[in-house]
Amino acid sequence: MPTQALQFAGAGDSEELARAELYGLLARLWLMPPDAELCRQFEVAVTQAPQPGAFLEAPWQALVAAMRAATPQQASEEFDALFQGVGKPEVFLFGSFYLTGFLNEKPLAQLRTDLAALGLARDEQRSETEDHIAALFEVMRYLIAGDDAAVCNLERQRSFFRAHLQPWAEKLCDAIEAQPRAQVYRALAGFTRAFLQVEVQGFDLLP
Repeated sequence: MPTQALQFAGAGDSEELARAELYGLLARLWLMPPDAELCRQFEVAVTQAPQPGAFLEAPWQALVAAMRAATPQQASEEFDALFQGVGKPEVFLFGSFYLTGFLNEKPLAQLRTDLAALGLARDEQRSETEDHIAALFEVMRYLIAGDDAAVCNLERQRSFFRAHLQPWAEKLCDAIEAQPRAQVYRALAGFTRAFLQVEVQGFDLLP
């Protein structure tokens, strides 16, 4: 699946580029703990929206504050404690689990069929299956910012989002927020939930 270097959208970028880069940032944060360079980017990240009171402003500020308060080591330890436990982790990051209660079930098979129709396939160098939240966010980034207009368009975005993210991603956020040890990832879950709600509203407005 598509992989690109993380970038933050600048003030002059289009709304669609900003959407794509937010999906890229979320993919990066859900895939692995932030390294020192990413933490440094959060140290200088803008925290005020162009219009005060924007829906994403408060959850974004909470995420930036949590990232600034944690060292890379602390964030890594939290990531491991939540998602990398020996045996069953505290929180699963895979869609099949939230849709069926098990890993590698029918939703994953349908996802693979839909990815193939988009001309996408799993990166064999990764151990995560395609229904990992980070992989799905990477696909959304590609569908927004890719060059192939036959694939990368609003209708494909809406279809993929509704089929493979909307049914379960907020359940993941619920699971994170129920974990007492979650600090950085509680804030990430809050921002993810808010961003997904904006996406749902935007797709609902499409004809």
